[in-house]
Amino acid sequence: MVKSHQFSLPRGGVAFVVAFSLCVFLGVVLSLTQPVVAAPRSSGVHPEEFAIQAAVQVTTTGEYRGPELCSGCHADIHTEWSTTLHAKAFSSPIFQKAWTQDPNKNTCLQCHSTGYNSADGTYKFEGVTCESCHGVYQPAHPQVKMPITPDATLCTTCHKSTTDEWRASQHAEAGIQCEACHNPHSQKPKAENVNALCTNCHKDPGATFTHGTHSTAGLQCSNCHMYTDQGNSSPIGGLLSTGHTFAVGSDTCIGCHKDTVHTRDKILELTGEVSELKDLDKETLQQKAQEQQQEIAGLKADGETRLYVGLAQGAIVGLAVGAVAAWIVGRRIKIVEVTDDASETSEGKKEQ
Repeated sequence: MVKSHQFSLPRGGVAFVVAFSLCVFLGVVLSLTQPVVAAPRSSGVHPEEFAIQAAVQVTTTGEYRGPELCSGCHADIHTEWSTTLHAKAFSSPIFQKAWTQDPNKNTCLQCHSTGYNSADGTYKFEGVTCESCHGVYQPAHPQVKMPITPDATLCTTCHKSTTDEWRASQHAEAGIQCEACHNPHSQKPKAENVNALCTNCHKDPGATFTHGTHSTAGLQCSNCHMYTDQGNSSPIGGLLSTGHTFAVGSDTCIGCHKDTVHTRDKILELTGEVSELKDLDKETLQQKAQEQQQEIAGLKADGETRLYVGLAQGAIVGLAVGAVAAWIVGRRIKIVEVTDDASETSEGKKEQ
């Protein structure tokens, strides 16, 4: 009689198989329900960065409700925003003056208003409000989040010249985004002052001579690394440099060291002298050249005359000195001879 052997698992093994099977099943379900976002090859963005950007796209459909609605829950943020340039982007006197004079003024409203419609030139609210960055209000909010893109792609919509400068900076190479330094609601640095903000990353800037001397003089990092032309008080059109390359150029030094740095004024002065020479006619130039040649010839003749006079004077002085020296030597010889004769005479008398 043959006995049949049945395969059985211990209780612990059964539990392991059940748990493993359940995990595999859940993994398959999640992989089927979660969308896959692929980064385009030509975007120049790392896959993980592109996934973040794709997850926080600003909603553009719905009904604009305005910043007052947001203040009901976000009172502190609304108070911060209400005093910023974003809030006054439309009412600013500088903008109003330029906007009324620009024949294509409606294009300005793309950045200086909220909910601008290019088809009919209308807008919902003045200034850069909450919905300009967070998107159109969603009725299901706050259950439905209204996030923003956490990098420069949103800011560059309006701050093009600033982000263009930033892209050329080492900050961009290191992946330091706008929000790392700027509070988007108050538009102030995320520190007590500029130096405190910069030293969060740039430790001990006084270690170098340049930083040390300027720091002791009371200058802040932005005085040199974000120097801008102070002569332009109306930066309409986004053409004014904002200093976001953080590079220190010669113009920066000239701002304080005018007396020790060659400025463009000197170049203009030299250019003016060249222009004056170009205006002279041929005869005048020839006359000036002849005058210069005559002056050079006179200097040469004067130099030769001085040479001959110097040689003659040297010869006369040499003869005089030689004669005096010969007379002195002759006198010394005569004195010695007289002394010797006197000595011999006295010795002869003693012998007698």
